[in-house]
Amino acid sequence: MAISGLVITFNEEKMIGKCVEALFRVCDEVIVVDSLSSDRTVEIATSKGATVISQAFLGDGPQRTHGLPYCKNDWILNLDADEFLDADAERFILDKKYLSGNVDAWSFRVKNFLADKLIDFAGWYPDHKVRFFDRRTAHPSAARVHQHIEATNEKRVPVHILHYGWDSYDQIISKKNQYSGWHAQQLYDQGKRIGPFKPILNGWWAFTRCYFFKKGFLHGIDGFTISLIQAFFSHMKYVKLLKLQKKYRKQ
Repeated sequence: MAISGLVITFNEEKMIGKCVEALFRVCDEVIVVDSLSSDRTVEIATSKGATVISQAFLGDGPQRTHGLPYCKNDWILNLDADEFLDADAERFILDKKYLSGNVDAWSFRVKNFLADKLIDFAGWYPDHKVRFFDRRTAHPSAARVHQHIEATNEKRVPVHILHYGWDSYDQIISKKNQYSGWHAQQLYDQGKRIGPFKPILNGWWAFTRCYFFKKGFLHGIDGFTISLIQAFFSHMKYVKLLKLQKKYRKQ
């Protein structure tokens, strides 16, 4: 069964070459949907054999959906440029175990790394993502941020994706801040409305959950910091939603 690799990118020259090479170990084609990068992303992806489609960013889900018509195969491996299949996931695909049963979307476990340090605490492992699906019955959602795959029969399997998303805490905070704005707008567009104490309560609960219930306290300063970052994201998401409510109420 042939597989299409699908990647969305924006200024990913550091990772895209390795990403495309890794995808070709299990895919017979790689489609890159690039959001008008200003670095060498397109050049590097093309040199590695990928087909590159240029498209201004439409949002996480819509950008992935935009790439589907360019894929010739039904099974889609849709990784980000900083994600790679671990050895167990490669074996799962190459051995065609994904064809067993009537499953149209496979959810893999995610190992998140800060530089070369595995973050397997404070609720960050096991993180689960559906990155492998049959587009005949499954497809990316329309969500602009934190999209998911809408499928008829999703199944989790204990194999892994390696996610090298950040080199520093600065990068994590910057991305979380960006995502909080997108998420706030998405919630507003969906009709979500909140009261003034929602940011405080959710931020407090996010820290409590990650630091105590998810055992971040066992990992020293890193566990404390990751828990604070999760609290920051939850707090800012709802602060920005409050700002949107006030903004549109005045119009």
